[in-house]
Amino acid sequence: MNNLSIERAALAEAGPVGAAIVRLSEASPGDRGAIIEVRADLAETDHGVDREELQRRLLEFGFVEGARIEVIHEGLFGHDPIAVRLDDMRVALRRRDADEVLFILDKPGV
Repeated sequence: MNNLSIERAALAEAGPVGAAIVRLSEASPGDRGAIIEVRADLAETDHGVDREELQRRLLEFGFVEGARIEVIHEGLFGHDPIAVRLDDMRVALRRRDADEVLFILDKPGV
């Protein structure tokens, strides 16, 4: 089991029973929930900036723990970029950058 698998298992145990924890990059339009973590060291993807800079940028945009998020659109080719409603604003970002954001998926009807 790699470090990411161990970390995901720990996060799943920490969340509400039955709650799905997903990466923003894996979400589909209509998915919504609350951000639980933003960490630029979660993935091995090259972002074009160092990991600390990427994490700082995401946090400055408002990707912070507890923020409400909803996927509202994804690009036509390769489903990139991804557009999200983040609290009261709309933000578009590359799917490879969205890979760094973990959120708890709301149950249907919430």
